[in-house]
Amino acid sequence: MKQFVVIGCGRFGRAFAIELSNTGNEVLLIDNNEDTVDEMSRIVTHAVYIEHLTENSLSSVGVGNFDVAVVAISSNFEASILSTVVCKKLGVKKVITKAKDDLHRDILLKVGADRAIIPENDSAIRLARSLSSDQIFDYIEFTDEYSIAEITPKKDWIGKTIIEIGIRSQYGINVVAIKNNGNMNINPDPNYTVKFEDYLIVIGSNKDLQKITNSSDHNDKLYFE
Repeated sequence: MKQFVVIGCGRFGRAFAIELSNTGNEVLLIDNNEDTVDEMSRIVTHAVYIEHLTENSLSSVGVGNFDVAVVAISSNFEASILSTVVCKKLGVKKVITKAKDDLHRDILLKVGADRAIIPENDSAIRLARSLSSDQIFDYIEFTDEYSIAEITPKKDWIGKTIIEIGIRSQYGINVVAIKNNGNMNINPDPNYTVKFEDYLIVIGSNKDLQKITNSSDHNDKLYFE
């Protein structure tokens, strides 16, 4: 389980916070609307009302103790920049911010955001699922039941062929491609030997994908750096 703080509960922030909570993560939601905070307190781990975002107010609720901060406010240019800077100053490992446009995104990156996204281009649910698992690098939902994900191999897969692992028979998912150092192997041979540095693009039911990506025995490559 990871710890997330979501600052701002507009449409994007709400979808993000709910998806993170649904996937078993600890979520602190911060907003300046008391009704919204009251509603979301029934959904997320903690919901806090803060009228003015300052270093003191964010520090007082322990923002610096969280793994990831999502600054989901873009309409207030000053507040989004201040929150980004403060989260980094308080020691949040990864700060992801919502940007209004390309210029806003560039400024947020310059002041310390690890990633700045424009909602029209990045789905909140897709991003939440990617961040909530160390094993998922990217995630695309095709239907309510099936998705494609880019994952790291489980530790006991390394050094074995795809057929030896029995990915389809044991886990119910199919490997459609393998990425390695920028090279893409489409429809890999069943006798391909899985390597530590590989990224597997797999397709399957959401239930099967969640089961495999929630396991703790994947390698520890880092993402979104």
